[in-house]
Amino acid sequence: MMDRRRADTGVRASQVTPVPERPADVEQLWTLAQRLSVDTLPVWLEPAAAGAYRRVAAAPPPDQWSALESAGLIVDASGVYIADPTQQAVFSVGVCEVTSPLEPAPPLHPALTRDDVTDIVASFVADPFLLRAADGWHMFFEVWNWRENKGEIGHATSRGGLDWCYDRIVLAEEFHLSYPYVVEHAGERWMVPEGFQAGAVRLYRADPFPWRWTLETTLLEAEYVVDASPFCWSGRWWLYAETSPQHDTLRIYSAEELRGPWREHPASPVVSGDPSRSRPAGRPLVDGERVVRFAQDCSREYGKLVRAFEVTELTPTRYVERELPGPTLAGSGQGWNARGMHHLDAQQLPDGRWLAAVDGWR
Repeated sequence: MMDRRRADTGVRASQVTPVPERPADVEQLWTLAQRLSVDTLPVWLEPAAAGAYRRVAAAPPPDQWSALESAGLIVDASGVYIADPTQQAVFSVGVCEVTSPLEPAPPLHPALTRDDVTDIVASFVADPFLLRAADGWHMFFEVWNWRENKGEIGHATSRGGLDWCYDRIVLAEEFHLSYPYVVEHAGERWMVPEGFQAGAVRLYRADPFPWRWTLETTLLEAEYVVDASPFCWSGRWWLYAETSPQHDTLRIYSAEELRGPWREHPASPVVSGDPSRSRPAGRPLVDGERVVRFAQDCSREYGKLVRAFEVTELTPTRYVERELPGPTLAGSGQGWNARGMHHLDAQQLPDGRWLAAVDGWR
C-alpha cells in the first residue's frame, strides 16, 4: 500500500510524486490531488472536462515518467495529472441461496472482491461460474489484472457455497480473458472463456482440475464473438454468443458434441439491433423441459441489469422465445452493487433450492 504521508507530501509540496501500487492507491491519490481551474488547465485538457482531472504534482525527471504512466497517471512537462478513478466500474461477486433462480435476492455483502486476490493486483472480479465437486464448490471468474490491463481467470473454493476463499489465477493468456463458462461433460471439466482478441471461441480442458487448463480445440472462429454460452438440451448442444461490439446481436449455434463441429442455426441471429437483450449474462437455465436464457440490458449503460427469456421453441430449424417478468437482477442503489448487475449462474441444490453466483458494480 502506498504510504499516505508520502502521497500527502507529494501533492501539497508538488515535489514528490508517489507511484500507485494498486487501484486503492489511485483512489486515495485522487482525494489528495489538487482541483483544476480554468487558469491551471494543461494544454491537452478542454475546460468542459476539467472536473474529471486533478493535478498531483509538478513534473518529475523524465526517467520517472514511465513508472507513473504505467500506473495510469498522465505526465507532461507541466505536471502529473490523474483522471477521476471513481468513474471506473468496480465489480464484485456475490453468492446467495434462493428458492428460484429467476428471483434471486443478492446478498448485502459480496463473497469476493478485488481485495481478496492475492497473487496479482486486481482492479475487480466479475463473471462467476460454479462447479460442484466431491470436496465442495469451485468458482471460476474474471480477475482484471491492473498491471497487465487485461482479464485473467481466477479460482476460489467453498465447502458450503456461501463462504469463499480465493485460491489463485488458473488461466492467463497474452490476450484478455473473461466469462469462464465451465461445464462437466463426459467425465471431464471444460472451460469456454471469452477471448475475442484471439478471434475465436476456444475450448479448454482441466488437466488437472482445477489449477491447469489446456487448450483442446477451437469451437468457432470470428472477428468478434464474446460470452459464448454452451448448454446441452434435447439431445444436442446449443451455444449462444454475442457477435457485435454494440452488444446488439445474439447468434445461436448447434452441434452434436461439445467439441463440435458447430453450425449456425437457420434462425440466427435470434436478436438483431437490440442492445437491451442480446449479450449473454451467464449460464442458460435448463430445468427439465424448460430453457431460460439470461441477457444483459446494455441499452442505457453496460452491465446495468439482467433480463430473462424463456425459450418456447428450439428445434434444428426454429427458434422462439418470450421475455419473463423482471428484471431478474438490477443494482441496489447502494453498496457493492449500487450501479448495476450483469451476470447470474445458478446451480440447483439437493433440497430443491438454488445456489446463485452473481456480480454487481459500484
